[in-house]
Amino acid sequence: MTIEFPLVIDGRWREGSAGACEDVLNPATGDSIGKVAHASMADLDEALDAASRGLREWQAVTPWQRGTVLKGAADRLRADLDAVARIMTREQGKPLAEARAEVTRSAEFLEWGGEQARRITGRTLQGRDAGNSILVETHPVGVVAAFTPWNFPMALAAKKFAGALGAGCSIICKPSEETPGSVLALVRALLDAGVPPAAVAVVFGRPEEVSGYLIPAPAVAKITFTGSIPVGKLLAAAAGRVMKPVTMELGGHAPTIVCGDVDPEKAADFLARAKFANAGQICLSPTRFFVEEGVRERFTARMVEHAKAWRVGDGTDPQTQMGPLANERRVQAVSQLVEDARTRGATVAAGGGRIGNHGFFYAPTVLTDVPGGAEILRSEPFGPVAPILPFSDEAAMLEQANGLEFGLSAYVFTHDAARQRRLKDALQFGSVGLNDVVTHPPEVPLGGWKESGYGTEGGTEILAPYQKTKFVSIR
Repeated sequence: MTIEFPLVIDGRWREGSAGACEDVLNPATGDSIGKVAHASMADLDEALDAASRGLREWQAVTPWQRGTVLKGAADRLRADLDAVARIMTREQGKPLAEARAEVTRSAEFLEWGGEQARRITGRTLQGRDAGNSILVETHPVGVVAAFTPWNFPMALAAKKFAGALGAGCSIICKPSEETPGSVLALVRALLDAGVPPAAVAVVFGRPEEVSGYLIPAPAVAKITFTGSIPVGKLLAAAAGRVMKPVTMELGGHAPTIVCGDVDPEKAADFLARAKFANAGQICLSPTRFFVEEGVRERFTARMVEHAKAWRVGDGTDPQTQMGPLANERRVQAVSQLVEDARTRGATVAAGGGRIGNHGFFYAPTVLTDVPGGAEILRSEPFGPVAPILPFSDEAAMLEQANGLEFGLSAYVFTHDAARQRRLKDALQFGSVGLNDVVTHPPEVPLGGWKESGYGTEGGTEILAPYQKTKFVSIR
């Protein structure tokens, strides 16, 4: 069955006015499952006009009622959990269990944004003399342009919709053309719950053309993006030219430090699940495994055992543990990183190649003896590849762990409380897991240090990126 993935503008679900579209592929087969519409400049103008009107309508809704609407949208997503998860698996490839978890987390973000909307407050200060007082107010920043990726196509959009709509903003979202159905399902839930049709829009098209048109548009007041560091820099520069605020959640290359006092098999059991989740296509994924010499052999052996035994297949098969990579580009990129490491002297202890010639499957891979010059130690792999790097000198290891531009997440496995504190404090990353790998539930703020981002999403601060302040002096 061929599916049409339309634009959503002012409550109308329709094709682009110029008739342009592109195929949406099932990563498990490589076959087309439908067509996604592309927006023309006229369509983007219509979306901008509607969003300006939607901003006025939505910010006039009381924060309490906005919370009710967002909670209603969350309930609708939960009610359609299985159907929406199947859409996600078909277009993104992840196993159904992971897709269901993502839909659930998306609903939680909407609910959390609604709860925080009900907590919007101002404050009053006594002035410097008896006749003066000061009122500090928060207001919606305006129309938001949001750009979201394909790896978590619903949850990463839900964070932005929750924050923007909770704050009273309208939002135009440009998701990935490779995973359109997930965001369309999210927006359908929002509209069905009572968000004004003009306050939300979904547009697709050539990314550089859509961003190049929306970012400088006078109606747009705020830009939010999740994706790679190079693209984030381009969008931030474009926003800077027109003095518009940005929120950027960019790539990661998480050092994962396994110390000699832990059970290496248990650590490997835990980290294999984290590494191969979503086929390694997670910004928070553990990617550089620094393993202390005393446990290196046992840890490596167990990781190899997992990699060889992991069940790779179509995400709709309940036996599948890891689905395909999302597209052919990822297969080629991961293949090049592994081949570069191999030619430089690394040992491929497990995996190391494409699986079959149908779909975008790549084997769970473990690399050992990886030389310092290997590209995989500098570039985010975004795939199911675990390079294992032995260490005995903690200071030298930390220098290497902190030595990249990435600063999103890092992980430490040790039961030594003093070492936990020392390593946690030394790691230059926005999130650190101690005997854990972090995810992003809505109640915590996630943001990268260094070049991994600007600002945070989630937490009690979820509305803050979409608000501006005004102080009023009263006499």
